[in-house]
Amino acid sequence: MYYAILAYHEEDIVESWSQEEDAALMTDLLEINDRMVAQKSLGPAARLGSTQNAVTLRGKGAGLVIDGPFAETKEQLLGFYVVDFPTIEGAVEAARELRRANPTAVYEIRPISLYLPGASLPSGEGN
Repeated sequence: MYYAILAYHEEDIVESWSQEEDAALMTDLLEINDRMVAQKSLGPAARLGSTQNAVTLRGKGAGLVIDGPFAETKEQLLGFYVVDFPTIEGAVEAARELRRANPTAVYEIRPISLYLPGASLPSGEGN
């Protein structure tokens, strides 16, 4: 069963980290990433860019493009993991491992009802 682990954090806090602090956290998270890849339980994962550079499409017809997401929460969605575990308990344990590396983050675990892997994308800027 596929699950999405959605990573939330206060964007202002994340953006306040020094390059060294961010690199140390990413080292810890990538170790977890590598373990889940070796277990064949990790699918796509992404760290999202700033909400200041995002737009939202909403409304009728072709829709209207507006600046940024406007969530009514302190935390913003900053990244996600797609994992494959037989039960939600496995996905919860994976999220706990991620949280041990980043204890101020919030992780939401949701079953995925449709998974279309699509084509691999070449590496681009920001990776």
